[in-house]
Amino acid sequence: MTEDEHQRVIDELDTVIRDTRALMERFEASGMDEAMAGDYAQLHDLYSRAVSDQKAHTLATLVLPRRSNDPGIN
Repeated sequence: MTEDEHQRVIDELDTVIRDTRALMERFEASGMDEAMAGDYAQLHDLYSRAVSDQKAHTLATLVLPRRSNDPGIN
């Protein structure tokens, strides 16, 4: 993947992370995290996978070869 492709995935995962966390907070505020524990666990799993995937894509961008036209390349 290119750096731009990784960044696009990182941005999309950021949206998933924010939306999932907001939904989890609504579950917690209404007590549904206990009443619907299975669904809440699935939300937590989704959140965890998205954070893990985002980390992997972020790390991948750090190890990509720099473009030869970058000013930092000698």
